[in-house]
Amino acid sequence: MAEADPLKAAARRPTKRAAPGLPLPDQVALVLQGGGALGAYQLGIYEALDEAGIEIDWISGISIGAANAAIIAGNPPGRRVERLYAFWNKMTGALPAFPMWGGDFAREIVHELSAATVATFGVPGLFRPRFVSPFFAPDGCAEAMSFYDSSPLAESLDTLVDWDLLNDGPIRLSVGAVEVESGNFRFFDTRRNRIDARHIMASGALPPGLPPVEIDGKLWWDGGIVSNTPLAHVVEHQDADMLVFQVDLFSSTADRPKTITDVIARTKEIQYSSRTRYVSNQLMRTRTEHQMMTKLLDKLPPEMADDPDVAALRAITREHAVNVVQLIYRANAWEGGSRDYEFSARTMHDHIAAGRAAVAATMDKSALIARNIYDGETAAFDLTPKS
Repeated sequence: MAEADPLKAAARRPTKRAAPGLPLPDQVALVLQGGGALGAYQLGIYEALDEAGIEIDWISGISIGAANAAIIAGNPPGRRVERLYAFWNKMTGALPAFPMWGGDFAREIVHELSAATVATFGVPGLFRPRFVSPFFAPDGCAEAMSFYDSSPLAESLDTLVDWDLLNDGPIRLSVGAVEVESGNFRFFDTRRNRIDARHIMASGALPPGLPPVEIDGKLWWDGGIVSNTPLAHVVEHQDADMLVFQVDLFSSTADRPKTITDVIARTKEIQYSSRTRYVSNQLMRTRTEHQMMTKLLDKLPPEMADDPDVAALRAITREHAVNVVQLIYRANAWEGGSRDYEFSARTMHDHIAAGRAAVAATMDKSALIARNIYDGETAAFDLTPKS
C-alpha cells in the first residue's frame, strides 16, 4: 500500500532528479513508434517534456521514431527542439498551410490531395520518386527494389545530427530494423554499436516504397514490419527503476469504420498498434506474476533461504520497477488511410499541438504516476483524453 505522506516516501526512496510535479527515477526512457508523417506528434511530445524539465536518458525508436530519436540524441540540449523543427519544416515545406473553410469535409479533401502530392513528388529531405520504375530496373539493384530514393534522408541526417555526440553523448540510442534475408529483428544500440545514418535509414526503410539499406554486408528493412514498438527492448535491458514515455502513433481502439477510407485507416491502426498492446499487456502481466512470487518467497521459513531452487526463483523475480506512460495519438475525423504520408505544414502543426496537449494532460494527473514512483511499483498509464 502506498504511504500516506509522499514526502516521507520520497525520503525513503530518493530519486535522481525531479521535474515540477513529477519525481524521476534513475532512468527515463522515450519510446518512439513508427508512423511516417504522424511523427510530428513526437516532436510535440519531446518539446513539452523538455519544457517540463524531464531529462531523457534513453531513446528507442522505429522508422520515423528512429529519425526523431537520432536528432534528439545527436544534438546538445539547447538545440534539440530547434533541429527537430528544422527537420519537419523541411519535409512539410512543399505543402504550406493555406487558409481553409468548410469544416471536416473540406479538410479531408485537402488531406487526401496533399497525400496524393506526396505519393507523386515525394517529400523534401526524406525521399523522392525514381525516374525509372522498379519494374524496368536491373534485378538486384536498389532501383529495382523500391519506388522511391531515400538518399535525401541521408543528407538531412548528416546535416542535423552530430554522430560523435550521438554515439558518445549522455543519451543512449536504440533503433530497430529487420534483416531482409533471415527475417530476424534486431536493435542497433549505442551501447554495442557505432550508429550512423545507415542505421537510422534502415529502421525506416519501409518496402516497397523505400529501398533496403546495406550494413555490414546485410540488407535491412523498416523494423515496423516485425514490431512497431521498441518498448520490449528497453524493458528487457533495464538496469534501474525506470519511467518510460511510450509514444504510440496508432491507437488500438477506434470507432467502427463507415467508409473505405475508414477501413484503410483502421487496418493500419490495428496492424501497427497490436504489437504495442501485446508488449504492454505482457509486461504488466509478467511483472504482476513476479511480484506475487516474491511475496510468496518472503513467506518461506528462514531455513529455506539458502535452498538453490529458492535462490534461483528469487533471481528470476528480481527486477526493477517500471512505469509506462502511454501517449497515444488520437486521429481527427478528417484523417483517413493516408495519414501516415500526408506531409503538409498544416497537418504537421496539428500533430505537434496534439503532442504538446497529450503531455499537458498527463502532467495534470502526474500525482498518480508520482505515487507509483515513490513506492517502487510497476504500472502502465494512459492519462490522455480519448477524443
